[in-house]
Amino acid sequence: MTTAEIALRALIVGFIISLVVITGFAYTTLLERKLLARLQARIGPNRAGYLPLPRRGGGSERKLLGGIMQPAADAVKLFFKEDPTPARVDWIVYNLAPMLTVIPAVVVLAVIPWTGAITIFGAEFEPYFAIAPGINVGVVFILAITSIAVYGVVLAGWSSNSKYAVLGGIRASAQMISYELALGLTLLIPIMLADSMNLNDIVQAQADGWFVLRQPIAAVIFWIAILAELQRAPFDLLEAEQELSAGYTVEYGGMRFGMFFMAEYMKMVIFSALMAIFFFGGYRGPFIDQVPALGFLYIGVKIFFGLFLMIWIRASLPRLRYDQLMALGWKWMLPIAVLNFILVAVFIVLGDQGFFDGMFNSLRLFFGF
Repeated sequence: MTTAEIALRALIVGFIISLVVITGFAYTTLLERKLLARLQARIGPNRAGYLPLPRRGGGSERKLLGGIMQPAADAVKLFFKEDPTPARVDWIVYNLAPMLTVIPAVVVLAVIPWTGAITIFGAEFEPYFAIAPGINVGVVFILAITSIAVYGVVLAGWSSNSKYAVLGGIRASAQMISYELALGLTLLIPIMLADSMNLNDIVQAQADGWFVLRQPIAAVIFWIAILAELQRAPFDLLEAEQELSAGYTVEYGGMRFGMFFMAEYMKMVIFSALMAIFFFGGYRGPFIDQVPALGFLYIGVKIFFGLFLMIWIRASLPRLRYDQLMALGWKWMLPIAVLNFILVAVFIVLGDQGFFDGMFNSLRLFFGF
């Protein structure tokens, strides 16, 4: 393929995946509201967009798919909502901050493998289906792009000329830096186990077993770290209503507030996909080699499971105090991540040197196997 054909294919695939993820973000908000209502014995959205079904024998009608149009109603409200700009804000940075939050969430989609080699309408996607397949430093790309998101939050707080927003921005920088250390060290575990930073190689290395079964400690640390990166409960101290009104978004309204909202839910989908790729086999599953299209289904189910777990945690756990949040990151997660990384590295080197082969042979001779 020529360079122009590769670029055109990347644009088309990127448009399709971005459209699916953006639509998915909208309905992730509905999923969260419905699940929270179920978990907390409430009703949740049940009016916008329902299909009326008559009951047998008369009586009140049944509401099928109640609330299915709630995301569209929310979008219309945000588009037409008053969007004032407070006095004395830094106008350029104030308007740039929401974009700095959304753009990294979209760019990360470029390297995520959605399924293996597949042919769609005569077009072959090799070695796997992604916007930019074959990037050998995919993990570094993800870390580099996601680290930019903190600038959007910090600059939103600083430029708003509000003490509540500034405090939210300061908390953001401290919290995200603290948990990125543990997250980065934990990502070294699947890299070492797969001997590659290519996301597809990491998925293929789990053909004989998910990494979560070999490294549950790394999986738990990674999950806690991404909850902190997403500022999800119980780590949502950046916008703690009882302390900071609405935190770094307190001076934003309309679609500028909607962009922060959009970035959070898009990153929920993306980080759930990354959790699936690094520890749950990505798009791999039964019969994937015979029917590659099943990869879309498998990774979709795993993403849904990640979203469900995030929402369940929000419904179940109270918000941490800020000193508890920092202590968890620095006193517990970081030391455990460092120790786990060292042990895995040592065991991998010893295994490559044949240390365990000799030890197992000695044990077999000793016990007469």
